[in-house]
Amino acid sequence: MSQKSLVQSQFGTHAANYVASRSHATGASLARMIELLQPRKDWRVLDVATGAGHMALTLAPLVHEVIASDLTPQMLEQTRTLAVDRGITNLAVEQAEAESLPFGDASFDLVTCRLAAHHFDDVIRFVSEVFRVLKPGGVFGLVDNVSPEGVANAAYNAFEKLRDPSHGYCLTLNEWKSAITQQGFQVRHSETIEKPMDFEAWTEQMSVTAPVRAELRAMFGAPALAAYLKPDADATEFVLTEGLVIADKPK
Repeated sequence: MSQKSLVQSQFGTHAANYVASRSHATGASLARMIELLQPRKDWRVLDVATGAGHMALTLAPLVHEVIASDLTPQMLEQTRTLAVDRGITNLAVEQAEAESLPFGDASFDLVTCRLAAHHFDDVIRFVSEVFRVLKPGGVFGLVDNVSPEGVANAAYNAFEKLRDPSHGYCLTLNEWKSAITQQGFQVRHSETIEKPMDFEAWTEQMSVTAPVRAELRAMFGAPALAAYLKPDADATEFVLTEGLVIADKPK
């Protein structure tokens, strides 16, 4: 099965879980993105791999128009339903691949992508597409889980993939900044945000079986990985790290 088919299968099945997911719906990076982006009422915005639409729905009251795109139709249906429930009328949804955006050059003032890029086939093509569809002077806002530098990198990505087979690869924050600048962007700001996670909720979100949950807990025993994930004594809570990057397309 291809990576895109895995993503559609996993997120199609579990789309409703992402409506109420605490880290997606109310995570600290959502408010921090708004604070740093300072959206304007005349902006046209694209939210790539919108999932249940939390980023797009948060932006919509602050801008002129939002297009929420995603590979998975069931996710777009969740976004559409939430928009109707909240009375948001300036948001549209469109099925699209992140690496092949069906929009014209220089179409948007802002492109965002939050907690999704680790599922993409080709992040370089994705960033190139973002650069293409942004207007000169436009802004790119990215949030994604990031890997540690060094020996724990492979173990961390294996940990994520065991829980979710559609996981591709989490870049380090430095890898993200390099990929973004190589496509012509100027990085304005970057930071990391620690995200406390409840182990049971995190695994339940993807319907992880009991044997796989036991394997995941056993992985906390690796010293380098434990130093990054910071599990508590009972392995009921741990920490993921999000990287946030704000970049500008030169005028």
